[in-house]
Amino acid sequence: MSSRAPPMIVHVVHSFAVGGLENGVVNLLNHLSVEHWRHAVLALTTVSPAFAARLHRTVELIELRKPPGHLTRLYPRLYRLFRSLDPAIVHTRNLAALESQVPAMAAGVPGRIHGEHGWDASDPAGMRVRYRVVRRLYRPFVRHYVALSKHLESYLIEHVGVTRSRVSQIYNGVDIVRFRPVSSSVRAPIPGCPFIEPGLWLLGTVGRLDPVKDQISLARTFVRIVGSDEIARARMRLVIVGEGKVRADIERVLSDAGVRDLAWLAGERNDIPDVLAGLECFVLPSLGEGISNTILEAMSTRLPVVATRVGGNEELVDHECTGTLVEPRDGDALARAILRYFRDPALAWKHALAARRRVEQSFSLENMVADYDRLYCSMLPGRTATRLPVGRPDTTLR
Repeated sequence: MSSRAPPMIVHVVHSFAVGGLENGVVNLLNHLSVEHWRHAVLALTTVSPAFAARLHRTVELIELRKPPGHLTRLYPRLYRLFRSLDPAIVHTRNLAALESQVPAMAAGVPGRIHGEHGWDASDPAGMRVRYRVVRRLYRPFVRHYVALSKHLESYLIEHVGVTRSRVSQIYNGVDIVRFRPVSSSVRAPIPGCPFIEPGLWLLGTVGRLDPVKDQISLARTFVRIVGSDEIARARMRLVIVGEGKVRADIERVLSDAGVRDLAWLAGERNDIPDVLAGLECFVLPSLGEGISNTILEAMSTRLPVVATRVGGNEELVDHECTGTLVEPRDGDALARAILRYFRDPALAWKHALAARRRVEQSFSLENMVADYDRLYCSMLPGRTATRLPVGRPDTTLR
């Protein structure tokens, strides 16, 4: 690497496609100074060209098309890649990419960072013994860890055995300009949404349709609400944005109850700010979370949030101040929380205002980028972090 070229960071992910983790990588790469860093994204499986188009900087994209199974057979290829790219830092993310730390160390990469962003559907609380053992086995190869929430930080220290000095807790940041409240008191219509009649009350969720996100519970709760409350049936509508393997199950729940026409499954969208601006309440019924981008974006859009008490959600939603927290898979509590905002607009407005203020004070994109810049600089002797200008991010996909 030329002495004049900025040091390179290789970001290793399972795939580079729609997802909250990947969206955070896009935001980071779009805002770290091009004068200080170069980047490559190494996808162990595939790179989505449509998603990669969200990058506004020159980034080398590499896909390995790894078959199912362990990464061991690809160690020689990864070793050669790291030797060829000569990165100063390799930053792996989540358990699926952790094995890449071994060839990175063998290739002599000095800065080896691993980030924990959240949980898989098969291990929503991070408690599977097998996965904890795997994380412990690879611990000697990792120089430093990033935890996206205090919950994940505690997990790494208490269950993986990482010393506290080797963990940095860095929250995701949200662009408060892009995700901003509508100027009028009436919610903006969502492009393409069939629910345009005056007086309708739209609650919604955004995310991949995956068991760990548990949109099925939200659909069941919606069915119960509109089946037992005539006013809710007349005014309340459900908006679910995203695609994934449980879409057919959600469709079945709604159709079997005869309320399919009261819900809109919008699929993947690249205009999430417009979607959120058209809602009255945001719901995240997940079974497990790291730090949810969509919660932050909804709060920034000045929405009251109903979320499950899992992972980092408690660190974002101030219960009874900016939103309401309920236990996962508790349909009664979820229904009560939604109906409370539906029936009490003053309370919904109070919590929405507080949510926006909380994002402005604690979860800015600028702070996130500066924190990563400081961490990356700490991996390189003699390099000093600088205050970075933050431009327009890309936070439309997750």
